[in-house]
Amino acid sequence: MANAMLLPVLLSFLILPFSAMALTQDFCVADLSCSDTPAGYPCKASVTAGDFYYHGLAAAGNTTNLIKAAVTPAFVGQFPGVNGLGISAARLDIAVGGVVPLHTHPAASELLFVTQGTILAGFISSGANTPYTKTLYAGDIMVFPQGLLHYQYNGGSGPAVALVAFGGPNPGLQITDFALFANNLPSPVVEKVTFLDDATVKKLKSVLGGSG
Repeated sequence: MANAMLLPVLLSFLILPFSAMALTQDFCVADLSCSDTPAGYPCKASVTAGDFYYHGLAAAGNTTNLIKAAVTPAFVGQFPGVNGLGISAARLDIAVGGVVPLHTHPAASELLFVTQGTILAGFISSGANTPYTKTLYAGDIMVFPQGLLHYQYNGGSGPAVALVAFGGPNPGLQITDFALFANNLPSPVVEKVTFLDDATVKKLKSVLGGSG
């Protein structure tokens, strides 16, 4: 019994040195030549001011695609300085009629700041499946909690632009439509889990490049 009671105390002393290092280390610029881990990338040995700077969000993304939208990321893979800091960013460009379909970021919450145009946005809660929607104009912000399905689409007559902040260096992305129809998951399975008929499933697979 005494040994069982001492175990949590011993574990806390083992963890404390690592916590102290995390608190006393100013930063850990990602060494992208190494593999990413659940704790992030290993620290780069030689650091310069350029590691904390990124110009990639200055240019508009290419919206000439199926969804008429583009996300330009400033995640740890593009911006090594955010490694370990719990933040990252992106630029969102949506052409007239464009949409970012229902999707999730499994590893971070999202804060969207509209800088141009009109964006209709919303997310769906995981419990009661309650939708929370707003029409956003330049200067507006909206938050999307981590892991919840959400969307954005252009509701105006001109291009829409937004800057996005994430609560993690690599938020991840899974677009529901692509997860269902852009791979080789067999059509009978997709029909079963979506309640869609065979013709609709095969049409969507054809549009999104899926098979099966």
